Amino acid sequence: MRPKLIRSASLCATLSAGVFFAASSLVEAQTTHHDEGQTRAARVDRGKRDEGHADGTGRGVVSPSPTPEPTAAARATPTPQPSPAPSPGKNLSEDFEPPATEGDSAPLSAAPELILAPGEIVDDAPSGELHRGFHWKSATRQSLLFLAVQHGYALTQPKTRRDFKGPFFRDYFRSVGSLSKWEDGGRFFTNYVAHPMQGSLLGFVYVQNDPQGQTARFGRSGTYWRSRLKALAWSAAWSTQFEIGPVSQASIGNVGLHGKQTWVDIVITPTGGFAWLVAEDALDRFVVRHVERKTDSLLLKIAARMLLNPTRSSANLLRFKKPWHRDRQ
Repeated sequence: MRPKLIRSASLCATLSAGVFFAASSLVEAQTTHHDEGQTRAARVDRGKRDEGHADGTGRGVVSPSPTPEPTAAARATPTPQPSPAPSPGKNLSEDFEPPATEGDSAPLSAAPELILAPGEIVDDAPSGELHRGFHWKSATRQSLLFLAVQHGYALTQPKTRRDFKGPFFRDYFRSVGSLSKWEDGGRFFTNYVAHPMQGSLLGFVYVQNDPQGQTARFGRSGTYWRSRLKALAWSAAWSTQFEIGPVSQASIGNVGLHGKQTWVDIVITPTGGFAWLVAEDALDRFVVRHVERKTDSLLLKIAARMLLNPTRSSANLLRFKKPWHRDRQ
């Protein structure tokens, strides 16, 4: 009775942690979305005000004087503007700042919120709004949420529930100790397609929480390959935990007691996932972006992103973003 209670408690703790981190990630995503919305609204409003002054209407802009061109007398008269006090002997007209011209407002009108690049979707995040430093907390939350989903699915299988009985720690160590051969008797699709997709998804969890890796494009740059090798390490750590870690198939499902604790999943999941992740990056750069430049159809752009980048789309869901979301430059 006690081993079954321990396994049940471990699984419930994992699922509860997943629900908790899902809720906290959702709150964080909503807060970030609200902040981004305020930033975009402020930029749009500022752009409109500058455009209004540029076309001569002056709506929304407080002019320094009632006339477009201040006279010499007006220049010599001190204005209530918060400018520094002039030094002795300095011409007051030099302190007068003329209204913003059309050239001054050009950077604002070219902001991503106002004019989108060819193929860009309004939900894409501009790199200027990304935070610095790797986001350890959010990356861990997203990985734990995925772990909860994995164990939740395993719980639906009778073979997992069957092994809830027996000594917990003894069966766990026996299961890990049985790790020896390569093949586990599973289907080719499971071992060499589904598991690499799992590894790629975990790798994208790292990438989407790495500000430098988020906008790195597939190519020869050192920044890109360093971020993807770190994603490989992240994927290897979490996939190994799922296989033989303290909250794993070995501890909850005791797969090793039935000859299923083998090397194929431990090796293929991160390495195959690394190849899958790089392939999706290449498709995103050379195929998806080409489709986005050639069409104005939003549905076609979304379909290209999701169908050609399935694991990136799934990783977006773990941070409660739209599946077709991109962190683009």
